[in-house]
This record gives sequence, structure tokens and C-alpha cells, in this order.
Amino acid sequence: MSTKNKQIKPEHVAKASTKNAPVSTKHCIELCRWLRYKNTSEAKKMLEEVIGLKRAVPYRKFVRDIGHRAGMSTGRFPQKASKEMLKLVKSVEANAQGKGLDISNLKIIKILANRAPTPFTGSRHRHGTKRSHIEMEVMERRSKSKDVKEKKEDKKNNQSHPASTGIKANVNEKPKNKPQSQDKVQEHKVQHQHQEKTKAQHTSPQV
Repeated sequence: MSTKNKQIKPEHVAKASTKNAPVSTKHCIELCRWLRYKNTSEAKKMLEEVIGLKRAVPYRKFVRDIGHRAGMSTGRFPQKASKEMLKLVKSVEANAQGKGLDISNLKIIKILANRAPTPFTGSRHRHGTKRSHIEMEVMERRSKSKDVKEKKEDKKNNQSHPASTGIKANVNEKPKNKPQSQDKVQEHKVQHQHQEKTKAQHTSPQV
């Protein structure tokens, strides 16, 4: 499932992230693939079922030494990672509420997990611990009626402002011919009368 290539307005998007979460990056990657493009209310319900061992997460990439589950091929119950993911979903909902978005109509459009620096703990027998960075973005699903109203308002605003092309056309237009002055008109009349006299002299019969 993929989203349509539309221009997403930033006022309809909310973000949240967690850094250095003490969970496995592999589990987070599988959870991100499972929750992507889901509604936030549905995602919370799914994670709560995983924490309660009522629903398994299907694994597609990291499947080595993983057994099959009922109704799927390979799957596990990543409880610790699910708890961190549930906190992140609630956090992004709170951020969306702060921006004035409708919490009941939020869709996860971006969710990803990256490996964080692994700190070493312990004194003599120290070992590396698991850390992950998780990011999430949600978008408010707009109803068709609201979109139609916004388009109508945009058209009205565009019609109220003059178009730039019309202004350029007026600038490039050539100036119209100005009316000739009275002196030039009189000169033309005198020249015309002189030409008529010369024609009359040439055409007059010789005695």
C-alpha cells in the first residue's frame, strides 16, 4: 500500500521521535513495516494485543531461527519494542492535538527505525547493549467536503488578484500613434495646394 503523490501541507502533519531507545532495532524494523499506513487508533490496539500476547507480529526480513505462529508463517511477540512504539504513538497524537488536528482521523505516513550507538556496560565483563532511534509522522485525513471548500476559496483568491501575464502584455504593447500637431497639418495643406497649382499650370492650354 502506498500513498498518492500529493503535496502534503505541513499544517496537517505531526511528528515525534525517540532517541536511544533500549530495544532491538530488528524488532523495531518489523514493527514499523507492520504499522505503516495504519490509523493511530488501530495501531494502538494492535500494539496492546502484542503486549498482552494475544497477537503475534509477522516477521518478513529477520526470520532466522523463528518459529511459525497460528495464521502466519514466522512471527514473534516483541513486547519491549511494542511498549516503546506505543509510547511513540501516544506522543505523536499529543503533538497532533497541540496543532489542532483531529486525533481520531490520523494516519501514519512515515515510521522508521535506525540503529543507535551501542554503549558498553559492565566493568570486567562488559558487553554492548541494544539501542535504536525511531521516527514517526502522522497526517490528518481530510474529508472531501473540506477539500472542495479549500479549492473554492483558493479560486476566489486567485480571481481577486490580477494576473501577472496581463500586466506583462500591457507593458509590451506598442504606444498608439499620437495625433499630429496643427503646424504639421498646415504644412501638409500648403504642400497640397502648391502641387495643385503646378498641375494646373502644366495642363493650361498655350495661346
